[in-house]
Amino acid sequence: MDSPADSLVSRAAREVSLRADQLIHDVERCLQRGVPEVWEDPDVARMTEENVTEHVLAALAGLVHGIEPDQIETPAADPDRARRLARHGTPISVILRSFRLGQGVVLDRLLEEMPRLTDDAELISAATRKLVATMAGYVDRMSEQGVAVYQRERDRRLQWRLSMVNEAGRRIGTTLDIARTARELADLATENFADLVTVDLLDSVLRDSDSPGSGPPTLRRIAQRSVVEDDPELKIRPEQLHVSPRGSPSARALDTGQPSRHAGLPVARDAGGADDHRTHSTLVVPLRARDSTLGVAQFIRHRDPDPFDDEDLLLAQEIAARAAVAVDNARRYTHARATALTLQRSLLPQHTAEQSAVEIACRYLPAGAQAGVGGDWYDVIPLSGARVALVVGDVVGHGIHAAATMGRLRTAVRTLADIDLPPDELLTHLDDVVIRLAAESSTDPAVQETGDIGATCLYAVYDPVSRQCVLGRAGHVLPAVVGLDGTADLLELPPGPPLGLGGLPFEAAEFDLPEGSVLALYTDGLIEGRDHDVEAGIALLRQALAQPAFSLQAICDTVLEALLPADRPHDDVALLLARTHALGARHVASWDLDADPVCVSQARSNVARQLSVWGLEELEFSTELIVSELVTNAIRYGRPPLRLRLIHDRALVCEVSDTSSTTPHLRRARTYDEGGRGLLLVAQFAEHWGTRHARHGKTVWAELSKDESTEFPAWDSL
Repeated sequence: MDSPADSLVSRAAREVSLRADQLIHDVERCLQRGVPEVWEDPDVARMTEENVTEHVLAALAGLVHGIEPDQIETPAADPDRARRLARHGTPISVILRSFRLGQGVVLDRLLEEMPRLTDDAELISAATRKLVATMAGYVDRMSEQGVAVYQRERDRRLQWRLSMVNEAGRRIGTTLDIARTARELADLATENFADLVTVDLLDSVLRDSDSPGSGPPTLRRIAQRSVVEDDPELKIRPEQLHVSPRGSPSARALDTGQPSRHAGLPVARDAGGADDHRTHSTLVVPLRARDSTLGVAQFIRHRDPDPFDDEDLLLAQEIAARAAVAVDNARRYTHARATALTLQRSLLPQHTAEQSAVEIACRYLPAGAQAGVGGDWYDVIPLSGARVALVVGDVVGHGIHAAATMGRLRTAVRTLADIDLPPDELLTHLDDVVIRLAAESSTDPAVQETGDIGATCLYAVYDPVSRQCVLGRAGHVLPAVVGLDGTADLLELPPGPPLGLGGLPFEAAEFDLPEGSVLALYTDGLIEGRDHDVEAGIALLRQALAQPAFSLQAICDTVLEALLPADRPHDDVALLLARTHALGARHVASWDLDADPVCVSQARSNVARQLSVWGLEELEFSTELIVSELVTNAIRYGRPPLRLRLIHDRALVCEVSDTSSTTPHLRRARTYDEGGRGLLLVAQFAEHWGTRHARHGKTVWAELSKDESTEFPAWDSL
């Protein structure tokens, strides 16, 4: 030894070392009183006991051999324990206070031992100064090393947590699908810091119910994942409903919106879905977004020996918050999309009207989740003279406003078709409708956000008697026709501007379609794709249409499979197929009439003979009456030549044509009026009647149902 003081310190340390177990026990008791939080966690308490033992023995050994403080060998496991304490979230102040408290106990025992070894006060004083300096140097050195290791671990944990938050922002909420978002949360957590994750959402949230009910909250398991395949701890299946008992941590998290950390499994076995024989640490985190609680996520450890700490809880909160916002966005989008889709489907024809002109097959597919519901539509409108109108249109944009605009345009088309306008005139009037809608929306802030209103439309009228089809388009893609030889070609129509531009004319084209031809009307979403251009889409369409099929429905399926991806298309798709039929001489009879009142009786006779041929004698009286009135009006108010035509279809159609453009109007005749009752009689006996105009002249028609018996109208109605 260098000095008597050093020798006295060594002797005192040797004597105390003989009672090291008691000294270690005293240090532990002091720490239990001074830093009780260290002993709350069993793992931290065990590490503290190991730390106390190794440091006391190391310090005494250094004092016995007179080693300088900076030369005393530190416990090899000390840096690892500092890192583990950092991972457990133990505050650095607690660690430093523990060093000081332990130093005080050891120093007291050494100072108590010195008077037993010598009576020299000066020597004891010198040894005390030496002892205090050595102990202070050792504790300072251990504190500095421990703080450095602790801080590096904390920095590493902070960087890891930030990277996890960034990873969560990148991986969670990639789609507007609730289940997938929940799975992304479970996948991220199990890959990085949890052994088992469950995600449950309130059933009332999924059902868009304002009130969750008065009983215990009912949850639906949306996602779950474990690091163990077929984990026996999972007791609840995905999509299964279960109840969270009142007072359970998950129920408290739902009620208060506050997360919690638990040792073991905090929930009843009938509520959470994990067996507690292996679980040793659990985090319960509510999923909250926009001041609303959507559900709860549980993060469980049963294989990782380290329990969750406060930093793990903070990390779970951060990624759960991101997942909750994504789930809420998906929920709101799903609700808005369902509303728009319901609106659109309610505005589309639920079933096509019965008619004999064409056989119909149609499809409508909404766009994928990113695009949303659009404004595509189709329609089949029966017209007078056994004709039929085929319509396909596409409103610009997506969402509820596009669907609502589509409904308004479809109604406008049906109204204009009801007055038998030719395609070019109908599109001109429809263009005016779109311009007015755009003007109205320009003053509505809610609609201004969706952009300008625009649309395209294709309108076709097919006549089964003449087998002619007249088509007009407004900025729409060209239709296709499959001939009797099985080849598919596009019909070259005059180009027309999209609806809503105004000031530009529309033109129509007329084509002869043999019976059995298939006319294909569609929207651009069918032929446009991310993996091919429009020309390639048209080529695929022609190939699909040309393939043999036993029905129009099969052709629809073939076309959609050939042109659209397996999942939802990127844009709305409307497809309308029509196979043409023909009404030949057995169903149509016509006569040219002179503009002479004498020919009225001849017209009645011709009609009676034709009805007898068709077996419609029960309609003879009403038909003769209608023919008499229509022919008489044509003779009196029209211009020759006159023509009478009967069409035997689902109903009996009577048509009288002349070259005058004067339109007859229904009016109520006064008591002493000699005229004005003819059209009233027609309206009473016919199921439908009306007037359609052609390029030269007009046709007044009346339709009689073959299933209704003839009844005289009430006298007062005349």
